[in-house]
Amino acid sequence: MIKTYALRLWNGLASLQVTIVSMVLLMALVVLCTLAQTDMGTFGAVKVYMRSWLVWRYFPGMAFPLPLFPGGALVGLVLVLNLFAGTVKRLGFKKAKTGLWLTHLGLILLVAGEFSTGALQVETSMSIEQGQTVNFLESPRDWELTVTDVTVPSRPEAFGVPESRLAKKKDVTLPGTPITLRIHEFFPNATLGPLGPGDGPALATQGVGTGVKVKEAPLAATETEVNMVSALIEPVAGGHSYGIWLASNGLGAPQSFVHEGHTYTFAVNRRRYALPYSLTLKKFSHDVYPGTDIPKNFSSLVHISNPERGEERDVLIYMNQPLRYEGRAFYQASFGKGDTLSVLQVVQNPGWLLPYISCTLITLGLLIHFGITLRASSKRRQNLNPVKA
Repeated sequence: MIKTYALRLWNGLASLQVTIVSMVLLMALVVLCTLAQTDMGTFGAVKVYMRSWLVWRYFPGMAFPLPLFPGGALVGLVLVLNLFAGTVKRLGFKKAKTGLWLTHLGLILLVAGEFSTGALQVETSMSIEQGQTVNFLESPRDWELTVTDVTVPSRPEAFGVPESRLAKKKDVTLPGTPITLRIHEFFPNATLGPLGPGDGPALATQGVGTGVKVKEAPLAATETEVNMVSALIEPVAGGHSYGIWLASNGLGAPQSFVHEGHTYTFAVNRRRYALPYSLTLKKFSHDVYPGTDIPKNFSSLVHISNPERGEERDVLIYMNQPLRYEGRAFYQASFGKGDTLSVLQVVQNPGWLLPYISCTLITLGLLIHFGITLRASSKRRQNLNPVKA
């Protein structure tokens, strides 16, 4: 009985109907994702429609969402399994089918590459001014609460608390310090404004937040909008509370408190990722076509310093020529401050080679298949028309 059901499942998974339905669903998802970009932005739409298992939707009067459509991850997984099952069932393991095997394997890797990108790719950026040395990356979408011990200005010690930990509203102990942060409230997006006569007391008891009204707001719908990530935190050390403070990227300069001679500042910043090496911008060049303001080329001459490798060298990063270093690709993305600031887009994608391998396998497979077919056709013609002595 189990064997019969397994055989039916295998045959069903290998059927052309599953292939056609999967392709139709993917095309529908592409259309829905394209239309949703108007309200959700490119990244938000891709995340909801193409890199999810199910597309969820809130309906009026319901406190929880319902699955509305299969997501791109689910459809892609079914398509990969369908391609593999169909290849095994229809081609078998014959030498004459080697080319088709390679072609199908390439197609499977192509779909798997998108899975890898969606699950593992990390996009960050590095903003670096001419003459400046930077050893960290910043996330364009994720935020964190940064607490910095600035007692020794030349050697500041920073501690980052990501949004995911703030959202849990649990105490956070800063390693190596006596400071514990009690998270009272967290707002993924909020509106900030001055307190009015009828607004009641502020949520914060210390700092600039004592005069600010905080109200939760919907998440930003487009990529041009920025969420005002806000949290109400209470620093506690040695059994002493330093009051409740409002931390938000909507505020200006960082705020601070002092504990046992140590000065701590805190603010909500874009999430940072430390690097074991540093880049120094030696020169940024912005070339234009003669007589116009049309950009011709952007380039950054950077110096890499990696103490772990004992490496010191200069590298030129320019359009379509990234720096690939320790699993990351540094692309020239933008500039500013009168051509003294360079903005590098940094992509870390462990599966970046998969599309190249896939295209190579598909091309090689087609060439082998056409070669085998041509050779078999030539032999048939020779057998039909033998050469007369």
